[in-house]
Amino acid sequence: MLELLVGQGALAPERLPELRARARKLAAETPPPPEGVANGASTEDPIALIARLQLRDERTDARLDEHRLVAAIAEPLGIETRPIDAFAIDPELVQRAMTRSFARYHFCLPLLQRDGRLELAIANPFDHELLVTLRGALGCEVKPVLVPRSTLLTAIDAVYGFDRSLSAAMEQSSELRVDIGNLEQLVRLGESQGIEASDQPVVQAVERLLFYAYDQRASDIHFEPKRDRAVVRMRIDGVLHEVISFPRVIHAPMVSRIKLLGRLDVAEKRRPQDGRIRTQSPSGEVELRVSTVPVAHGEKVVLRIFDPGSLLQSVSDLGFFDDERAQFERWLARPTGLVLVTGPTGSGKTTTLYSALSAIARPELNVVTIEDPIELVHERFNQIAIQPAIDLTFSTALRHVLRQDPDIIMLGEIRDADTARHAVQAALTGHLVLSTLHTNDAAAAVVRLRDLGVPPFLIGSTLLGAMAQRLVRRVCPHCSTKSPLTERELATLGVTHPEDYHGRIETARPVGCSQCRNTGYRGRSGMFEMLEVTPRIAAAVTAGADTAAISELARGDGMRSLREHALRKLALGVTSYDEIIRVTTEDAT
Repeated sequence: MLELLVGQGALAPERLPELRARARKLAAETPPPPEGVANGASTEDPIALIARLQLRDERTDARLDEHRLVAAIAEPLGIETRPIDAFAIDPELVQRAMTRSFARYHFCLPLLQRDGRLELAIANPFDHELLVTLRGALGCEVKPVLVPRSTLLTAIDAVYGFDRSLSAAMEQSSELRVDIGNLEQLVRLGESQGIEASDQPVVQAVERLLFYAYDQRASDIHFEPKRDRAVVRMRIDGVLHEVISFPRVIHAPMVSRIKLLGRLDVAEKRRPQDGRIRTQSPSGEVELRVSTVPVAHGEKVVLRIFDPGSLLQSVSDLGFFDDERAQFERWLARPTGLVLVTGPTGSGKTTTLYSALSAIARPELNVVTIEDPIELVHERFNQIAIQPAIDLTFSTALRHVLRQDPDIIMLGEIRDADTARHAVQAALTGHLVLSTLHTNDAAAAVVRLRDLGVPPFLIGSTLLGAMAQRLVRRVCPHCSTKSPLTERELATLGVTHPEDYHGRIETARPVGCSQCRNTGYRGRSGMFEMLEVTPRIAAAVTAGADTAAISELARGDGMRSLREHALRKLALGVTSYDEIIRVTTEDAT
């Protein structure tokens, strides 16, 4: 192992004798293996041992941890290395192939079986005896995939742990022998048969799913009862992916567990309910918004994940180009006025507003937010959650906030004429107001204010700018390729005379790997259409101009459409042609 690293230039040759001696000494001082791992060759994993030496790469000065060591030796050894997704592994395949104790003893885990060959995650590339043993025992070829030991142990515990949780839950349940196709019998699901929500296997299963969602950067988790099975899906980078399915009898206790955590009425199964859960993830506190609704085969639960790490970003990380960021920051630097962010649900408006407020909040400023609900508690904001049941609406809250000496007001959404009128009045009386509207483009936001009854002359004098936005998926940096745009693609993008550019403009293409769940995309970036209210536009609004006229004036003043912003990202290899078409088709002009 050390010789391989020397051969690659990661270690100096003259250090080899000294490092060998240190490694032998460290191996001799190694404490007994953890529970479930017997003494044997597997405890002398050279990668884990050398990682403990805390060496540094001579070429980059980076510490040679397990992940870097695996990456360094995989290629010269001719072994594939890739991240592994525990929930993408078939638990039945794992159980057929080996026991949990065998997997932990030998640090190996079956990943996939196809075409008569088993892909096996291993931590020790020099344990050839293991591969020979498994070939004979399983009667098939075994292809090793090198994985860091710590990652492999986590995956082993996740795969066997979740499967054991479900199996234990099944054993504790008394099977419901009912015709679940008959919707009238669904009322019997609330009876005391089956597993309880407080049973440890159910608790563990829910916790494992939550931690997996955090690890995968999911924004939503869907627990869905079907006719014969229950399915868990997660929205990752804006797209739903099925993660796992399990026997339907376990669905009800899992839902009950979530209801208990969210302080909902466990016995109420006929009405929708909403609640909140605060959890602790490896990166910090994460809040979940719980929504339950009765569907054909039981209750469906959706958990919306509010991770401070994703809601609070630097303005420079939102996806702006430099000129757009400068324009947005110019709006935020104004002491008074109204800034609107528009777009459909899930387009990142809340993230943009929170990030903007975080950037401008200072101890000498009174920042007040009015939200439905509060999505992230921030120590520098005075946050108000509206409660329509007691007549605390956006409009009434805003009226009272104006008596609280605010400097900056963030209004979750302008929904009606009264709220629009008070928002403009607040901007007119010396406050910076940030809010959102549901319109498709920036020009429509200006007209929408007028439609809500705000006098046109007030719009022109208070509105600083309107910004439409969308979220586009980034191509995965680990597997994407490049190829030229076709003539048809160029024509669809609005390029005049596409035949002149055929084969000359390259773009990123998604492929798919384990890093991106074989989607070809990982992460998202904002796309923006920024309309600044210039004197020309203010005059047009006052004169009653429509959306098309305002948009044309704004483009004359330098506004770029969402499609044009997307094309810039396409040219830079941030996203793909297919993703641009998916997100901006209705915005193309």
